[in-house]
Amino acid sequence: MSTGAGGTFSVEPNPNPCTDAEREAELAHPAFGMAFTDHMSRLTWRAGEGWSGRRVVPYGPIQLDPAAAVLHYAQEVFEGLKAYRHTDGSVWTFRPFANAERFSRSARRMALPELDPRDFVAAVESLVRVDRAWVPGGVDTSLYLRPFMFATEPFVGVRPSRMVEFYVIASPVGSYFAGGVAPVCIWVERETHRAGPGGTGAAKCGGNYAGAMAALETAYAHGCEQVLYLDAVTGTDVEELGGMNIMAVFDDGTVATPPTSGTILEGVTRSAILQLLADRDVAVVERPVSLAEVVEGAKSGHLAELFACGTAAVMTPVGSLRGPDFEVTVADGGPGELTMSVRGELTDIQYGRVPDRHDWLHRLV
Repeated sequence: MSTGAGGTFSVEPNPNPCTDAEREAELAHPAFGMAFTDHMSRLTWRAGEGWSGRRVVPYGPIQLDPAAAVLHYAQEVFEGLKAYRHTDGSVWTFRPFANAERFSRSARRMALPELDPRDFVAAVESLVRVDRAWVPGGVDTSLYLRPFMFATEPFVGVRPSRMVEFYVIASPVGSYFAGGVAPVCIWVERETHRAGPGGTGAAKCGGNYAGAMAALETAYAHGCEQVLYLDAVTGTDVEELGGMNIMAVFDDGTVATPPTSGTILEGVTRSAILQLLADRDVAVVERPVSLAEVVEGAKSGHLAELFACGTAAVMTPVGSLRGPDFEVTVADGGPGELTMSVRGELTDIQYGRVPDRHDWLHRLV
């Protein structure tokens, strides 16, 4: 049995876990999201009954009825957070209750049952305690945790599902981008939009990402690593990347970032960065940022740095922007001083190298 913040999870050991040698081979050079630990956490919800079945079970395929609602209407949400091994061997995560609260907001938007944040965190705790040997200890490595919830009722009528499953799986990871912490090239998408007013942009649901795949293929075709989306109303203001928020640093020392007004995901990493910038007395404004301001700022030098941020990549400097009719380099194309300084401070907190003055860390093991 494993007791977490939300209650006791029973544990069913995997009868065929990876050998120590197999696990060590995966931990030596962890690619992002390619290998998974031996177990997964699970809870079940039924209408009229609520949540039950708190357990950690062997990692493996999930059996679904072909009529399961998620396969037809994409009623699902997910989250992403990481577990970090500190030098004393302890394992910690970063602001898990913020992820849990966002998970509840996403579920509410998608007409899914809300999971008590204590159960969310307990599911994470219980899994990591069982699979603690999978938490890597190398530079810039961590155990990526993926909680997700989906509709399982076998019913093809259009209404919220009365049966839901929640899981947490885990994957040892290194840097999100293959090149590590290096400036990336971003494709500016003008033909399609990630989200519109009143839509699901503020929810972390799979449909938002599925709709972004075509634009991502276009970005790859133009030699870019990610996509920057514009607002759906005017097509003039930058909003966010396919999976990350964005911030602009100007030559007067100020920072601007688009407001999370319903079409942009409220990033947990984003809010932590805003706090760290405030701690440094950096003037930060949450306001609409136009593409024209970014492009002209890059050309004139007024835009000193541009970076993307999110749990997976932490903070990634943007070296250049491309579109159908333009290409600009940000500053000299290298990583910005403020970007790398704040990134260093944030990761130092996550890995326990400096004091956690905001009480962001939560011990798992």
